[in-house]
Amino acid sequence: MAADQVEWLRREGRIVIVGASLSGLRAAETLRAEGFAGELTLIGDEPHEPYDRPPLSKSVLLGMASPQHTELPHRWEIDAKWRLGVAASGLDPTAKRVRLADGDEVEYDRLLIATGVRARPWPKEEEARLDGVCLLRTREDAADLYRRLKAGPRRVFVIGAGFAGSEVASACREMGIPVTVAERAGAPLVGALGGVVGAVAADLATENGVDLRTHVTVTSLEGDPVGRVQAVHLSDESVVEADVVVVSLGSLRNTEWLSGSGLGAGPRGIACDAGCRAFDFRGIVTDDVFVAGDVARSPHALFGYQFLSLEHWGNAVAQAETAAHNMICHGADRRPHLWMPAFWSSMFGVNIKSVGVPPMGEQLMITQGSLAERRFVGVYGYQGRVVAAVAFDNTRWLEFYQRQIEQGAPFPVEHPTVDRRPEGRRPVPADFPDPSLPTHGPMVTLSGYSPADQQLVFHPARH
Repeated sequence: MAADQVEWLRREGRIVIVGASLSGLRAAETLRAEGFAGELTLIGDEPHEPYDRPPLSKSVLLGMASPQHTELPHRWEIDAKWRLGVAASGLDPTAKRVRLADGDEVEYDRLLIATGVRARPWPKEEEARLDGVCLLRTREDAADLYRRLKAGPRRVFVIGAGFAGSEVASACREMGIPVTVAERAGAPLVGALGGVVGAVAADLATENGVDLRTHVTVTSLEGDPVGRVQAVHLSDESVVEADVVVVSLGSLRNTEWLSGSGLGAGPRGIACDAGCRAFDFRGIVTDDVFVAGDVARSPHALFGYQFLSLEHWGNAVAQAETAAHNMICHGADRRPHLWMPAFWSSMFGVNIKSVGVPPMGEQLMITQGSLAERRFVGVYGYQGRVVAAVAFDNTRWLEFYQRQIEQGAPFPVEHPTVDRRPEGRRPVPADFPDPSLPTHGPMVTLSGYSPADQQLVFHPARH
């Protein structure tokens, strides 16, 4: 773009952000902080201004924070038009217009798509409508589930033992509520951290009183005559009575509204280059549509330039700031988004953090601490180099291993700090499930090299 066009855009242009969430807000703030003086519009399908989601499955469920008091602070005044409570329903990139569900249209000179993800619902609609069947994604979801937990249910049943499901189970046990968790894999967290670490998570859950059912799927939810859920039927023909069922089957990326737009958008997200510019379905990069946050698929130099889809708080912030910068700067001043994936969780009194891309790992090496003590660091290797690390109550080592990942350090790890106990001496298979099978566990997904990935089909007939 010519210099005079950039200056006009910064002074008088119209920027529209679809997705009034963490990414959308941080992008808007960055635009204003970097001198954008034009018209700024934020569109969001929820009626609220952006709020923080991580507390919803942690402190909100325990009554330590109100779901109504999770608003994200505004770091800068953004002077924006807010279009809240109305979803985007279509995009015409040629006319540069976003269509809204209420029939209105909003024109733009630059567009940022930050529509994020939503909770995957229970696939049988009639069962999903039973009173007591809950999701946990929005502020309203959290308020509803907290109210139900406070009422003292006889038993909560959680479908899916990924991070969110495990956090719900942890909250239930902390409140003294009986809870059953069903997981199709052999242990909790296996999609995110593999079977070796998943076995530790399984022990944590069962020792804290969770009735953990693995290698099973839920076949149906049973309601009583007045439409309240009363039992869960499993693939091993067992039946568990429960009056609250939490469906925790992972997320769906909000890309359906882009059908027919010509963008490279599909179930894995919207493909964009390292500068956050969206690709079209032909693999050609656009210059006026940008993507950030959970809905984005972007290549990363440290991980073979494969497209990564990340559901991480820090990534949502960093990518939004990069996208906003690149939207209003000269081409030579654009910068790449190369944020190191990082994630944290807390369950059953244990603090879990990871850096890098654990599901990329073929092997795992316990380098500090001990699996038996539930206080350890595990390092993941792929093709002879370090690609990720996870810590259970041992986060002080993660900064070191982040540098190892960034430097392409060799794997197995050879370093004086590595424990020389038997389990720290040799790598073992990380034991991740087959990536071609549907899973709701990973917070970071490697999705190949094609920017036109529109073909993934998920068949959730049995869970």
